[in-house]
Amino acid sequence: MNTLTRNNVRVTGAADGRTVVLAHGFGCDQNMWRFVAPELAHDHRVVLFDYVGAGGSDLSAYDPQRYGSLQGYADDVREILAALELSDVVFVGHSVSAMIGVLTAVAEPDRFAGLVLIGPSPRYIDDEGYRGGFSQADISELLESMDSNYLGWSAAMAPVIMGNSERPQLGAELTNSFCRTDPAIAARFARATFLSDNRVDLPKVRVPSLVLQCREDVIAPDEVGEYVHHQIPNSTFVRLAATGHCPNLSAPEETTRAIRAFLEQL
Repeated sequence: MNTLTRNNVRVTGAADGRTVVLAHGFGCDQNMWRFVAPELAHDHRVVLFDYVGAGGSDLSAYDPQRYGSLQGYADDVREILAALELSDVVFVGHSVSAMIGVLTAVAEPDRFAGLVLIGPSPRYIDDEGYRGGFSQADISELLESMDSNYLGWSAAMAPVIMGNSERPQLGAELTNSFCRTDPAIAARFARATFLSDNRVDLPKVRVPSLVLQCREDVIAPDEVGEYVHHQIPNSTFVRLAATGHCPNLSAPEETTRAIRAFLEQL
């Protein structure tokens, strides 16, 4: 199968500029970058794509075994980069895509110029000496709720994840995005996400990295972003004024400025 068709890959922007790959989070698709991508495209080549099971991807390519772990999604990213013959890439990963980017950069560091990790979490479940923000019981309850009533879970959780309650239209958009995802695929992606533990991978990153941390992020709290920063060599930590877990939607101007500042330093 054609990789670019499978992942609904779109390339825009300046053909002679450095390549920026924008990777969406759980329950989302490339449309979540619609305010950021055009601004970066003025002087960068921008690659957008959908993970298999999301957006305009080819659902016939969905393999429960391959996508039972984040490694399967990272393998897709590697295949996209190879199909486009890309190098000197800056990978911008939102939420779970932050760790997918880490896995990809560790596997093929020569293709990367840098990583931007927005709201990253290497492990969501608390552990001895580590605070991920959730107990094992919290995650078990979350996954059971998704299994029993995915649409209800989406309606309840998406606005909480988005934050910015004074702008309910943002929560509504995220809810609608969640609800467009096949419940069975979403449930498997959720398990791959919320049961993952990528802490050992962080020190293996060998490219400059930027950790963008939002305020009042219920999915990836401050302690987690700081942990990622301290574990990744040659990383920079920036706390945004933006609140919630999706600054690419709620604060695209600030998010774009932070990405641009990082790009200018490379």
